[in-house]
Formats: sequence, structure tokens, C-alpha cells
Amino acid sequence: MRLFRARSRDDASTPRPTLAPVVALVQAGRYAEAEAAARAVAADHPEDAPPALSLAALAAGAQGRHAEALAEYDTLLPLFGRQFGAEHPQTLMLRCNRAQTLTVLGRHAECETECAAVARAAVRVRGPERQRMTAAARNGQIYALNAQGRHSEAERLAREALAAHRTADRFALTLRLGLARSLNGQGRHEEAFTEARRADELNRRLPAQARRTETGAVELALAGALLGLGRAAEARSRAAAAHDACVATFGPGHYRTAEARELLDRVDGT
Repeated sequence: MRLFRARSRDDASTPRPTLAPVVALVQAGRYAEAEAAARAVAADHPEDAPPALSLAALAAGAQGRHAEALAEYDTLLPLFGRQFGAEHPQTLMLRCNRAQTLTVLGRHAECETECAAVARAAVRVRGPERQRMTAAARNGQIYALNAQGRHSEAERLAREALAAHRTADRFALTLRLGLARSLNGQGRHEEAFTEARRADELNRRLPAQARRTETGAVELALAGALLGLGRAAEARSRAAAAHDACVATFGPGHYRTAEARELLDRVDGT
């Protein structure tokens, strides 16, 4: 999945000066430093406290502390509503991040409902953030549908979202990975492998900072398809690579690290 970074009040594409160093740390994958820096900004600059703390929550989640991140998002949501407005891009970003944190904690139906609501609200957002926000919300919805075993619905939504999102960026990557996951879930492993390879090709073309949040995700999609095709040795190699990369980037408590571990266990059980 893809989570949004918090942006400024008036321009959703440019961080405020006090937050720019924090955003840079997040982009570099230095999540512990980013969290500490965000909390320092919140303490020293009260006017920037809500977006700074949303970055702190994002960094906490990236370190695998998903329950803590959700608690922080829950606290921040009414503050964002008062400071920015209920349908301001900042508030919608926070809602999207919160929803995707819900699903990694097993609250899939809540994530599905909230991401659908954010996608509807995003239609009224002006500028380039509309497309990115819609794609992020659809990505969360697709992930939640797959997690509930509703793979055909996830496939339909993924294809619709990809058709609407024609930019070859990190959001297209997450949508294609969601499509691959839905195909694997339906046992259509050859098609899933094709989509995972397309995702891999796109991933290789993206800059490093755009790829970082999806560390291990392409390898997991490929591994799942390979396992379904009976190519267990190749699947294990891919899953092990995903696990090692996720541990190094996010830590052992992150949901994607757990997914990689579960897939390795499945391969070893075949």
C-alpha cells in the first residue's frame, strides 16, 4: 500500500519550511529520525503541530508500530477537521493514511468503507492532488477487499483505477500490485505473474524515494505467483529477498515483513 505524506495547509504539493526536513527524512527511509524530528517540530512550532504529528504517525507505522500510529491518527483527525476543514486535502490524506493503518491491523471492512468515502470526496479536490489522492484511496480499498477474500471485486476496482490513473508513478505501482494480488487470490497465477512483472518494470524506472515505501512488495507479488505456478524454489528466493529487505527498511514488526514471513512459511510447507 501507499501512504500519503503530510503537506502544507495552502499548497498540497510543497511542505512547509519547518516540515521540509522531516519529509526529506521520510523520503530517505530514516523513519526513527523522521519521527523524532516531527515531534520536535510539533513541540517548537504549535501552528505546525497537526501535520508534524501526522508525519510522526506515518514514521511510527513505517517502523511497524501500527497500533501506535492508529492511536495518533485518531487523536489528530478532529484537529485536522478544525484546522483545515473536513474535505481539505490535508484532512483527506490523514483519513486515507488512517484507513490503511486500520486494514494492516485487521480492520478491513472499516478501511474499505473509509477509503471509498475518501475517493468520493477526492473528486472535489482541485489540482494534481486529486488524481494522486484518488489512487491512494482506491489502493487502500483494493487491499482491504483482497484481505476479505473479495478478489473479483478487487480486480475490477484495480483495473478501473489503473485505467483512470495514466501516470507511470508510485501510485500506478501500488495499483498494479493490488491487481496482481487479486489475481493470485483467484488462482490466476500466470496472469498475476504477468502483472507482477509489469509492476517490477515500473518499479525499476521510479526514483529511489518513490520505491522505498513499497520495499518488498514487488518481490512478494512475484513470489506468490511463482508459488501458485509450482515454482517453489524461485518463490522462496523472492520471498526471502522481500523479507530481508523489509526487515532492513521497516523492522520485524511491520505488516509487510509479517507477510513475507508467512509466505516463506507457506513455501516451506509445500
